[in-house]
Amino acid sequence: MESQNKQIKNYLEQGHTITAITALEKFKCFRLASRITDLKQSGVPIDSQFIEVESGKKVKEYWIAQ
Repeated sequence: MESQNKQIKNYLEQGHTITAITALEKFKCFRLASRITDLKQSGVPIDSQFIEVESGKKVKEYWIAQ
């Protein structure tokens, strides 16, 4: 089984963006911010911004920087 870091990295490399909800649904990852930190420390250029979801709540969205 692939590590969550590898799964998330592969997902982002395919051009997707990810939020904590997506990470939980797709990879059963409860700590996306920690996984993003791991990936950044390993040299993956990840960028982020806050977005507003349907409920009006703001969440952080991550993607690989170009």
